[in-house]
Amino acid sequence: MAQDLNLKALRAAGVSIWLDTLSRWLLRSGEFETLIDDYGVTGATSNPTIFAKAITSSDLYDEQLKHLVASGDRDTQELFFSLALDDVRAAAKLLRREYERSGGRDGFISFECTIDQAAELWARLGLPNVMIKVPGTKAGLPAIEELTRRGININVTLLFSIDRYEQVMAAYIGGLSARAQEGESLQHVRSVASFFLSRIDTKVDARLPEGSQLRGTVALASARVAYQRYLSTFAGPEWERLRKLGANRQLPLWASTGTKNPDYSDVLYVAELVGPEVVNTMPEHTLRAFADHGRVARTLDADPDAAQRTLSDAAAAGIDLAEVTAELEREGVESFCGSYRQLQDCLAGKAGMVKGALT
Repeated sequence: MAQDLNLKALRAAGVSIWLDTLSRWLLRSGEFETLIDDYGVTGATSNPTIFAKAITSSDLYDEQLKHLVASGDRDTQELFFSLALDDVRAAAKLLRREYERSGGRDGFISFECTIDQAAELWARLGLPNVMIKVPGTKAGLPAIEELTRRGININVTLLFSIDRYEQVMAAYIGGLSARAQEGESLQHVRSVASFFLSRIDTKVDARLPEGSQLRGTVALASARVAYQRYLSTFAGPEWERLRKLGANRQLPLWASTGTKNPDYSDVLYVAELVGPEVVNTMPEHTLRAFADHGRVARTLDADPDAAQRTLSDAAAAGIDLAEVTAELEREGVESFCGSYRQLQDCLAGKAGMVKGALT
């Protein structure tokens, strides 16, 4: 079938469409390739929660797991890497065409790990259209700068605060500057900064009275203000110097775009953030919903002043956005750690079953 017209228009407006999931079933069934061909998907992201769900709901990993255990590999971390990196490589292969077509701007698969694992996994994958996820926490800032200096593609994740986002952009630029001083190429270094949205509204809405006109508006306003910071950061003399050396902007990525409140449009965090040079990573149900009834208009920067007024109105209504985003960041880190432990427990259980069957 021809590529969906709504999603084709979305891409024409400058939005890269990434899928917020990955599994061996998606890859082997041909569904992922269909989403690329018919729905305009040009990238994908994965994390321990997604991977744990994939291996527990499918037997497609069992044969490889059996082989790994039989060969003496029973460390749960290494089992995770062996299984997950194969999926990442398969997805990267399917996305490579878009990577080449876009001149390296798009066509990426992102893989989440801990900061100390990032360099090792980048080396193991050895693919230009892979990004390693690094949390955009205060502790993650030095790692973002150092990994960028090494030429590693980074997807900065768990961003909620505009102030933190500015620090992340500064760390990326610092890494590029250090790399340039060492005489290394900047041309192939790519990065995105993932701003999480629906979680902000969920947290803020709970602090607003019923009927408040601010409900469902703060996340969008934050994203729109962040986009203005992006435009101003990647401009001016310092950036122009790096750009002339081949540097690429760190694109904003809208994450957590599945609508959690059923009273809101199911394509809210897509339709209201349309503009050039951004990525929107969507759950599959949001992708299909936009294909069905999404409408494309340049909404991201249509009225920047209104976005700032919304944040000011929220503050006047008693919303301490700094407190909200700090809480969301802590919860995000805790959720990642919990998911990683759950994944290791899941793999340990599966490996134990396989080991028992082999003896």
